[in-house]
Amino acid sequence: MKRIGYLFEQAFSRDNLYQAYLDARKGKRNKRACFQFELALGLNLENIYQELWSGRYRPKPYFQFTVYEPKERTIYAPAFRDVVVQHAIYRIIYPIFDKTFINTSFACRIGYGSHKASEAAQQMLRQCQPDDYTLKLDLRKFFYRIDRAILEKQIRRKLKDERLIRIMIQFAEYPEPVGIPIGNLLSQIYALIYLNPLDQYIKRELKIKRYLRYVDDFILIGLSRDQCLDYRQRIIQWLDAELNMTLSKSSIQKVKTGLNFVGFRTWQSKKFIRKHSLYKFKQSVKKGKLESCISILGHAKQTASLNHLLNYAKETRNDIYRSLPQTYHRLHNHRITSAGIRERRQADNRAGHA
Repeated sequence: MKRIGYLFEQAFSRDNLYQAYLDARKGKRNKRACFQFELALGLNLENIYQELWSGRYRPKPYFQFTVYEPKERTIYAPAFRDVVVQHAIYRIIYPIFDKTFINTSFACRIGYGSHKASEAAQQMLRQCQPDDYTLKLDLRKFFYRIDRAILEKQIRRKLKDERLIRIMIQFAEYPEPVGIPIGNLLSQIYALIYLNPLDQYIKRELKIKRYLRYVDDFILIGLSRDQCLDYRQRIIQWLDAELNMTLSKSSIQKVKTGLNFVGFRTWQSKKFIRKHSLYKFKQSVKKGKLESCISILGHAKQTASLNHLLNYAKETRNDIYRSLPQTYHRLHNHRITSAGIRERRQADNRAGHA
């Protein structure tokens, strides 16, 4: 594999640091840390530049906090200036590593995401017979179990710029012997790099035709039950030997029973949002949390759940329903009209047969 050098100069030029600042401030201009950085923008960028080029740069301590949805996790929030440095690195290394990833790895990649992952999963289900099987696997505490020594070796196989690598590794440092911080921008691409060998093993060695992954959830689709059992055992052994990883859970089920994946319950012919999302939407409607309602509706837009959510909002809090973007009103009216037409046609057909 060809290793790429002379990246430090590209990542930490004054121009790239400024572009990185523009990337870092997106969605954060009302945050105090961003505002304070902008008050002396030129000086702050020049200080970062001088620290990086002199070898004095060190990330500042993280601000730590805990989130409880969808599960309890400690988040390590970097200082804004360190977010700028991470964006500067990301802008240069992302295109290099992205070329090595398979096209069914969907998390944390430009132009991908959970909706694309769900669409791909449904398409794969439709290519199978209802009595074929799916094998769904989930890694145990993925970010907390990443072996930093293995990660560094993976990075060095592609990059040979020692100065850049040393700074990248600083953003992987973690209080425990293994693991990387959740909250860094670079942790996203580190996760992609770390599990890329798993993707390659499943596609090239096991030769699985229908396979997709979203962070630490991955699925093999269209197998026999015996194949599921065999591949699960082989993957468990490979993960232990190559990545020091273990599974937290796995499931083997028929295609006709559908999949619970990336926030959707998906079958060959239909798709719904998860029950927890439905519960959150109802609570948000009752409490008048418009932004939360819009967020969940965006998640449900391409599913059979959308009409049910809109009906619930209209019947429960008409003021919330009226405040929704007009696109949802148009979609709702269209589906109501379509449903009415179908009902009339069915009634006419029944009358014709009578």
